[in-house]
Amino acid sequence: MTLEIAVFLIFSIFAAMIKEFRVQNFALINYVDIAFQDSFVVITGETGAGKSILLDALSLALGGKADSSLVFDKTKKTIVELVFDISELDIQQFFDDNALDYQKETIVRREITPDGKSRAFINDTPVTLGVLKSLGEFLIDIHSQHQNLIINSVSFRYNFVDAIADTLKERNQFTQLFKQYQKEKKELNQLIENQKQISKEFEFNNFLLEELEQAQIQEGELQQIEEELNQLENAESIIQQLSYVVQSLKDGEINAIQLLVDAKNHLQSIAKYHPKYEELAQRLNAAIIEIKDISFEAEKQSAELDINPERIQELRDRIDLINKLLKKHGVKTDKELIDIKEELEKKVEQFQNSDDIISEKQKIIHQLEQELHNKAQVLSQKRKSIKDKIEKECVSLLNDLAMPNAQFVVQIENTNEINEFGMDDIKFLFSANKGITPSEVQKSASGGEIARLMLAIKSLMAKKIQLPTIIFDEIDTGVSGSVAGKMGDIMKRMGEDMQVIAITHLPQIAAKGTQHFYVSKVEENNRTVSKITELTGQQRVMEIAKMLSDENLGDAAIQNAMELLKSKN
Repeated sequence: MTLEIAVFLIFSIFAAMIKEFRVQNFALINYVDIAFQDSFVVITGETGAGKSILLDALSLALGGKADSSLVFDKTKKTIVELVFDISELDIQQFFDDNALDYQKETIVRREITPDGKSRAFINDTPVTLGVLKSLGEFLIDIHSQHQNLIINSVSFRYNFVDAIADTLKERNQFTQLFKQYQKEKKELNQLIENQKQISKEFEFNNFLLEELEQAQIQEGELQQIEEELNQLENAESIIQQLSYVVQSLKDGEINAIQLLVDAKNHLQSIAKYHPKYEELAQRLNAAIIEIKDISFEAEKQSAELDINPERIQELRDRIDLINKLLKKHGVKTDKELIDIKEELEKKVEQFQNSDDIISEKQKIIHQLEQELHNKAQVLSQKRKSIKDKIEKECVSLLNDLAMPNAQFVVQIENTNEINEFGMDDIKFLFSANKGITPSEVQKSASGGEIARLMLAIKSLMAKKIQLPTIIFDEIDTGVSGSVAGKMGDIMKRMGEDMQVIAITHLPQIAAKGTQHFYVSKVEENNRTVSKITELTGQQRVMEIAKMLSDENLGDAAIQNAMELLKSKN
């Protein structure tokens, strides 16, 4: 379970429940459809009857590994479907984040084809197994002897203590602040690393920048220079040609303007005979004006053009400089050189300002550290204030579970390092025997002892917050007699506020359930299949009696079963 989801589950004040569980064509199951109550549900049956298959199917529906060997009929696909009531579970955001339709009755479905291909759905929308698993962690907590290892999880220990200490909200705020702190530290480290890199390049970048600044290149300058140089280098020829143009248009003994004026005069002399001749004369007059203007401009440009060797050399030097810079920087235009100059300015400025930026970032981090230290101290004080109560209540429950010498210690030690939970190191120490100093649970407790300890812990958590549906998978292994009855009492009390499902071999626990299912194997169409039946009334009495006395159902066993069932009330 991811930390984020684990924290969400602990903060949630509401719960989900399984309403229906449908399995089709899976392992030994042809078809079952179970409707669960929101209470303490028990499932019993002989070893190998198929109880574990139900859990396998449940795991598959919530994103477990698909296996084509589990397909019952190889000609049909396998379907496992769960219907959850999530009306009081505040996970609308999860559906929004994953583009899913939110429905108060949410259906989770997994399908496997005979060739092993798998598909997953949430409310009939195809999803990835990752999304399916994430949703499943909100909805179901399967508790087995293997799952007892969660007691070794750092996040579980913090969640338990903070739930009892009513510090979950504060810790969530602390965690968010810690994430910001980590982000700022990461950015600081990057700034320092960048500064080191920039420092190595600074002198070179500064040299390049000064070179470009001295050049004072303007956008479009190269083209203008090349055009001017082209004129100056060909000035003598250009002046000759312009002089010829002026001579031809106006200064020659026979010139274009004079000829056009004569033509216009001839047209005007006959204009009195028809308007079209006047129109032609006007058009010629316009041409005369345009040619006079061309002649004037050619004369002006000829006068302005000077054969200037000094200017030619100046332009050549400028072109050589720009081309040298273009080649040096591997670009083709003066615009690109200007862009490089601006980028170098930024790099040089960044280095010059990096000390100030780093100093400001360090101030922010220091402020966050101070705030985190203060909040961590408050969290630590509240945790330590509830420590004795947790130990006392856990030991009391363990005593009820036939562990009279049990010792349970919540060790809360301050550390000098901040983590997402605060500045505490929380460990659970345990000893089942008198005179034995408690040590860490994973080193001192057997599987059965851890199972009972986890039951005690989860029952205490259930008093403070709503957990998701809990499935206890034969955690009563190695337990019998009055201890089993006490375990059943604890599960039953938990079932008053949430949905609890227990797979059990013990009649003392089975009798405490408010709903009872029986898993059996039967022969059907020449093959063995698993069936699941809800037991009520006399059926339930007989099943409890069978659990008490195996197959020899005497009057005493039946009477004992009836007494056990009465005691559940």
